[in-house]
Amino acid sequence: MPISPDQTVTDKFTSRQSRLNQALQSANLDALALNPGASLTYLTGLQFHLSERPVIAIFSPGQSVHLILPELEQAKLLDLTYPIKAFPYGEDPQTWIDSFRAALVAAGVASGRIGVEPRQLRLLEYSLLTQAAPQADYIPAEEVLSSLRSIKDSSEILAMRKAAQIAQLALQATLPSIRFSISERDLAAELTLQLLRAGSDSEIPFAPIVSAGPNSANPHASPSDRLLQPGDLLVLDFGAAHQGYISDITRTFALGNIDPEYAQIAHLVLQANTASRNLARPGLSAHEVDQAARAVITAGGYAPFFTHRTGHGLGLESHEEPYIRQGNPLILQPGMTFTIEPGIYLPQRNGVRIEDDVVITSNGLESLTDYPREVICLL
Repeated sequence: MPISPDQTVTDKFTSRQSRLNQALQSANLDALALNPGASLTYLTGLQFHLSERPVIAIFSPGQSVHLILPELEQAKLLDLTYPIKAFPYGEDPQTWIDSFRAALVAAGVASGRIGVEPRQLRLLEYSLLTQAAPQADYIPAEEVLSSLRSIKDSSEILAMRKAAQIAQLALQATLPSIRFSISERDLAAELTLQLLRAGSDSEIPFAPIVSAGPNSANPHASPSDRLLQPGDLLVLDFGAAHQGYISDITRTFALGNIDPEYAQIAHLVLQANTASRNLARPGLSAHEVDQAARAVITAGGYAPFFTHRTGHGLGLESHEEPYIRQGNPLILQPGMTFTIEPGIYLPQRNGVRIEDDVVITSNGLESLTDYPREVICLL
């Protein structure tokens, strides 16, 4: 059933869908099929949870958005500012395939080349698509989507700047809770509470990483019941969300007097972070920005202990294009937003990571995070 737009002015979603149509034509794709996730939200403003009930939006040049969804979700379509054709289904799973067939036929792509997101599309939706349109070819379309989403507009950057401010306020409010009698798990709970109090969206981007001592040598450690101890390095990696856009910041703190080697690696990581931030600008490759940080740590003798890429893109997702890694030839452009987060991890001992959120500007780089980067002694 057609849903009429409430206004005829071009809004950001109409503009994004128009850009998508051009990108699909350039990629020789007849359509794009998306299930719930950041790309669907980016193009439509609609948010659905992945559940046992499938949702698929079909975008095809020259056509309205064709949306397959449960009947109970139709109220979400009432206030849209662009035309959409809905193909609702009821609770009987045997009837779902009928909505899929009807939508694909109406969109004129039952035998075309349909782009999909391999990292997002589930077997549930893929199976229904292939049953409904067995003559269609399903083509990975990550590059089409990243070409749209990786360049942020001013409103997106504004939301990310606010998300960074919220995260930094939460960190400042959490610091008084740091003491030797608190566990990583309890400190993570406090940090989560402060993120919400500071104004983060209720769905924070990811569970905070709070790791100290030997646990800090694991880049993706989960908070444990281990109590903070003198001589630990404490890594706090967390983020806030504002209007769906994400921040991701890491700061490392010293708890009491620390081993001189830990002070040395902290200094190297700070230098590496600074080197990448100072170098990054339009026209450079992601590889070159990664190498700026890696060269500092390599010169310091700790290359084997920097075990991950220098950064990853940020936006509606905490990990998206561009990826700041070795060998990535992608050329940075104004509007690209990503992290710079070098680290050194000494197994079973201690680790350091310093992470900032940055945006490429017309002539350089702006850091959206500005909380002090030095490894400060707290206790």
